[in-house]
Amino acid sequence: MPYGWWGRLLEVDLSTKSVKVTKVDRSTMRRYIGGRGLGVKILWDRLGRKWEEVDPLGPDNILLILTGPLTGYYPGGRVCVTGKSPQSNGVVGSTVGGEFGVELKCAGYDGLIVNGVAEKPIYLWIEDEEVDVRDASHIWGKDSRETLRVLTKELRSEMSKERPLSDVCKEPSILYVGPAGENKVRIAAVAAKITHAAGYGGYGAVMGSKMLKAIAVKGTGPLPEVAEPDVFEKALDDVCKSLAQSFMMRYWGTGSAGYTVGADTSSEPIRNWQEEWHDETKYGSSFFESKVWIKRFWGDFGCPTTCLKLAMIKYGKFKGTLTDNPDYELQAYLGTNLGVFEPEGGVYLSAKADDLGLCGIQVGNTLGFAAELYQRGILTKEDLGFELKWGDVESFARLQEMIAHRIGIGDVLAEGTYRAALKIGKMKNVNLMPYAVQVKGIGVGAHGIRSGLDYTKPTAYVCSLQGGDHTSVSNLDEKNRPEEWEIILIDSAVVCWFNFRKEHVYRFFKAVAGWNISEDELYSETAPRIAAIQRALLLLGGPDVYWDPRVDDDNPLRFYEPLPSGPKKGATVKKEDVDKLKRIYYEVAGWDEYGLPRVEALEKLGISEVGKALERVKQRLQTS
Repeated sequence: MPYGWWGRLLEVDLSTKSVKVTKVDRSTMRRYIGGRGLGVKILWDRLGRKWEEVDPLGPDNILLILTGPLTGYYPGGRVCVTGKSPQSNGVVGSTVGGEFGVELKCAGYDGLIVNGVAEKPIYLWIEDEEVDVRDASHIWGKDSRETLRVLTKELRSEMSKERPLSDVCKEPSILYVGPAGENKVRIAAVAAKITHAAGYGGYGAVMGSKMLKAIAVKGTGPLPEVAEPDVFEKALDDVCKSLAQSFMMRYWGTGSAGYTVGADTSSEPIRNWQEEWHDETKYGSSFFESKVWIKRFWGDFGCPTTCLKLAMIKYGKFKGTLTDNPDYELQAYLGTNLGVFEPEGGVYLSAKADDLGLCGIQVGNTLGFAAELYQRGILTKEDLGFELKWGDVESFARLQEMIAHRIGIGDVLAEGTYRAALKIGKMKNVNLMPYAVQVKGIGVGAHGIRSGLDYTKPTAYVCSLQGGDHTSVSNLDEKNRPEEWEIILIDSAVVCWFNFRKEHVYRFFKAVAGWNISEDELYSETAPRIAAIQRALLLLGGPDVYWDPRVDDDNPLRFYEPLPSGPKKGATVKKEDVDKLKRIYYEVAGWDEYGLPRVEALEKLGISEVGKALERVKQRLQTS
């Protein structure tokens, strides 16, 4: 048995309701680590030959829920959700916090593979070796909060009856979708708890397409043994002491940034990125703390950072609304991006996204796009059914409902910003791409590039394997290496960005899994291997959208407009400079002039078969 891993994946076919265990050999685990990396490998092996034909919302797509070798050991619980993305038609390794990965490992599995489509709504119940495919008709159509309440009560009662002599059973961990996922909205999230979400990639829509409402798991067994128990104990103590010193993250979380990213770095989305600077002090963390925070230091499994805060609106027409901080991304995308500058408005719109099962970042991006179209007279009151003015919280909440339920114009916006821009542009006979702030189908994270003051450099999103994902940027680091290579390590080990400490993670690999992974190995072999496959699948694309790196390896058009206000007024990036940096990135990453991984690099990495698939991409590019 490998240390830190069981080497077992639970595989469920919803079409036949069959269940089996699939083994993963040590070599594959060592080469692809877990999480994002292992997901890329599984998807390539099973779907690579026909990738362009696989509809992400069709029966052939595979939903993967994967842990990493450090899950349950390194502080902070997360799990990776992946498959063919309905947004990018590539692969996104989307992670979500919570105990699901730990419970799954304690049930004896390293991950879950879901195939096929159920005939009617179902949910999966995994209790150690017992796996049930159960009717979900009673929770289909319910919002996120009610889904979680009903399932938790139902399963907790069942477990208590099974163990009458034990104490009150702790609730199982549940991944689920809201109405947006059920309706195959491409910007739907896979949710956990009441506020957590794997949002990037649109995998909530994949669950909905499979008629899979939820996955619940309770593991009562131990975690796998570690390779070096004494070393592990010391490593855990050291990293927890290190993380406990992160005062700002512990005290404020990323919720401190709703004011500072705008005021200090001029890189926050404001009114669909028409501006990136503001000086609205009432949107600062002290106002969130005094007005809406009701609980501090809320964390997931084994997390000493506890950066989460629980927020509830205490007074006024939105009284009782409950969500997390919100974190910076939602403060920005469901606040400043929509012209909302009071904490209560941001909390209400964030909670609405939670309840509907929408990705807060992606729906915020789409809402801002729609509002600018209304501002410019492209979308009208007749198109929407109401006015959509900046700062109007209730109108934006109403539009979220329309998107989640695919009502009226919401049916088009449910396709996400990129596809909505194409469809509405065709309806209105106008090019809407100048207002679509996305990269390869995915709305960019809430960090701009024009001021040069944020961590996002001019090519941050241009060459990212995950499009507009701000957590997987394609910067070059101080050693002229792709920063995304280290992010691949984070997402494959499945550890939290905010708890990641490079030196500690390498110690954990050795102490837990017995893997003596070096930084040189990561940058020369492991990450480039995973990246090459992920890049190939992104460019293979299909069936409705294909990316041309000569055109689509680029920033949103808005990012080439000068900033109109603030201390960095007039700042921008030049396309010719971005093109030069892109060519440098291609070379460093081992990609050719088309942005395709080079054949010799693929052979060296032991994945020469990827080069044969890329010939299909090259032929398409040469004939277009």
